[in-house]
Amino acid sequence: MTTSPSPAAAPREPTAGADAAHGRKVAQGTDAAPGTSATRGDIHTAALLTRLDTAPGNGPASGPGTASGPGTAPGPGTEHSTGPSTDPDPGADPGNAFLARAAVVTAALTVAGSLLGLVRDQALAHFFGAGRDTDAFLVAWTVPEMAATLLIEDGLAFFLVPAFSLALARRAASPDPDPVRALVAASLPRMALCFVAAGLALAATAPLLVALLAPGLPDPGLAVDCTRLTATCTLTFGLAGYCSAALRAHRRFVAPASVYVVYNTAIIAALFLLAAPFGVRAAAVGVALGGAFMVAVQAPSLWRQLRRRAVTAPRTEKATAVRLETAVIWTVLLFALCRQSQVLIERFLASSLPAGAISHLNYAQKVAQMPMVLSLMLCTVTFPVVARALAEGDTDRARDRVERDLVLAGCVVLSGAAAIVACAPALVQLLFQHGAFTGADTAATAGVMRVYALGLLGHTLVGALARAHFSVGRTTWAPLAAMGVGIVTTAGLGFLSVGAWGVYGIAGANATGICVTALLLLLAPGPRGVPLRTRAVTGQLARLVLTAAASAALGAACAHPVRPPALAVLVGGLVVATSFLLVGRALGAGPCGSALRFFGTRLRGSGPAPRGYGAAALRAAVVRARALRPDTRKRRHDR
Repeated sequence: MTTSPSPAAAPREPTAGADAAHGRKVAQGTDAAPGTSATRGDIHTAALLTRLDTAPGNGPASGPGTASGPGTAPGPGTEHSTGPSTDPDPGADPGNAFLARAAVVTAALTVAGSLLGLVRDQALAHFFGAGRDTDAFLVAWTVPEMAATLLIEDGLAFFLVPAFSLALARRAASPDPDPVRALVAASLPRMALCFVAAGLALAATAPLLVALLAPGLPDPGLAVDCTRLTATCTLTFGLAGYCSAALRAHRRFVAPASVYVVYNTAIIAALFLLAAPFGVRAAAVGVALGGAFMVAVQAPSLWRQLRRRAVTAPRTEKATAVRLETAVIWTVLLFALCRQSQVLIERFLASSLPAGAISHLNYAQKVAQMPMVLSLMLCTVTFPVVARALAEGDTDRARDRVERDLVLAGCVVLSGAAAIVACAPALVQLLFQHGAFTGADTAATAGVMRVYALGLLGHTLVGALARAHFSVGRTTWAPLAAMGVGIVTTAGLGFLSVGAWGVYGIAGANATGICVTALLLLLAPGPRGVPLRTRAVTGQLARLVLTAAASAALGAACAHPVRPPALAVLVGGLVVATSFLLVGRALGAGPCGSALRFFGTRLRGSGPAPRGYGAAALRAAVVRARALRPDTRKRRHDR
């Protein structure tokens, strides 16, 4: 990635002319009054704050991703939308309102899936505690964890979403023959065969895999049985990930966001129904059944999308088929595999520690990663928008979208990390200290959770920046190189610290390694990535980090004296949320100021428009409205 902005795209509407260009200057803070001056970094920061202030509900939607923003004229075969619809055409440019609704629905279903995941972990802790049976299953759990990262969350999505976005763009220009159906026919059968072969190979080599992952495991035979049962997820997760990527490229988000709801429901049901006769193997059976349900919940929606025909003006040229480049696939898969290998390193190092160490790491990670999952929901929703903008050659719109996503995702994950640091002991006691899960397990898990929270921002930035790199749809090795440096850092620090610090050293190595990767992806130049203005982004993120540190300290001080765990979590969470907004506003963190103005406007009812840097966005909207008047008058005259 480069730190300098790319040249601004020329206006597509000739009637917008100089007024539209002037509107862009106002929105970016470059239309300074005579006698004033501003540095390049100040201009970039002002532009980023303006886009943050124009998020849904904060006034005029002038940021990227809107249907009326500058530089976002509709591409070939699309319609200029006057407002977000609940079921937009994949070729249309979605507005901020639609993206906000999609993010809310996706986040709600993701929260439901994560809560069910906590219930799943609670059931596992209730039936088997944090002992040798749980450790054996968690070694086998490495297979679905790796498969979820490679096939659902990162790997397939990183190259299939850009491929389907390009196919949709070409179908909008020339739908005959349909590039989307051609892409499915060329890719799905071959990939399904690869998934089947991988599952059979995992089942056959399960003893060797368990010996490599956890050489000091007390009961390797149980882990081998669970690994063979979970090996079926390579096929089911692969098909589920393919459906998710295709549906998100079509801007259908409900079915893909529902996959973990049905998945965790199946595991919970299997634990309660089969734990008595089959022991911890019941959880592995639930993994196999849950993977099948993930495919079933998405297949009907994808079938309906593939049956639809694009409605566009007939063209004389034929659409060019979209092909998946082998080099792109390998760079994406190697990056995802390298990122997920952090879990392998943790399990390997923890297998030499006393029984229960792997379980403590697992429970702490499952709770600590919830803010990261929520923060990446926005990036998941906007990833097809960025890929489509790049497929149409609109680099400015893609860059604006990525910059705003980075800051908003950072705000969400840092506020969640502050809450976890403040309330970790009470939260673990509330969630897990039941049945065979003891007070000592609570203390160890809470300590590990706090260490994991230090790396949550790094995990979020890596996920968001990797999407920005891979959305170009071309071969790029920058994410893999950065992740490789991070993995070497994690492994080196882990081996050096595990003897003295145990599970805390392992968690600290994880946090340090992922933060190194995030810094490399954010600051190091990437010639094939989206050209970000890193000074403005890093400035906002630095303010948010200071805000999170202060709010975590205040929350911990208020929650510590409270004895009932539920009340302690409530008090700590309220203090963290309130102090995060107030301290962030005082430090100049854009999302915090926007949130306070949003809530203030809602409390006052239909109050005045937000002031401050939001006024610049309002002026830009007025300029764009004036620029469109001649074209409107011409259409009225024609009628």
